[in-house]
Amino acid sequence: MKVSDLNSSEYHSYYSTYITALGDVALVDALESGLQTISDFITAIPDEKLGFSYSHGKWTVAEVLVHLMDTERIFQYRALRFARNDSSELVGFDQDDYVPNSRSNTRTKRYILEEFVTIRKSTLALFRSFDSEALLREGRANGADMSVRAIGFVICGHQNHHFRILDERYLNS
Repeated sequence: MKVSDLNSSEYHSYYSTYITALGDVALVDALESGLQTISDFITAIPDEKLGFSYSHGKWTVAEVLVHLMDTERIFQYRALRFARNDSSELVGFDQDDYVPNSRSNTRTKRYILEEFVTIRKSTLALFRSFDSEALLREGRANGADMSVRAIGFVICGHQNHHFRILDERYLNS
């Protein structure tokens, strides 16, 4: 299952930049390589940068990392519900409401890394359990239809997007 197998009707156009930036990768390969990227990226972050924000009102490095974890968990849940043919529409979530309640800035780099790796391993196990029929199933969340396989690619693209921002605006300043 590769990015080129997706139809643009399988996801909201908002997510197209996340998905297309991946190139034509296979879903499980992208999730697996993302696991190594998570480990390498977080390990390389200087401890003193975790609480850094490049501008007033912007999230800290730790808040961005915890945002990624929160989002991956939510998208895992959506993928599970859709793959199981749950036809209930799921509500969205406001990332800006999550961050202040995440206690991100009280977490150590080691703890963030451990938690993020655990989440990604869980995502990998979930997506490996889906057969081709389950990956094609769709559901509705936050007012938009989305396929299970598109959710997997969005998880990967979202990670890459935020790692690029962290690298450019936070860690190289």
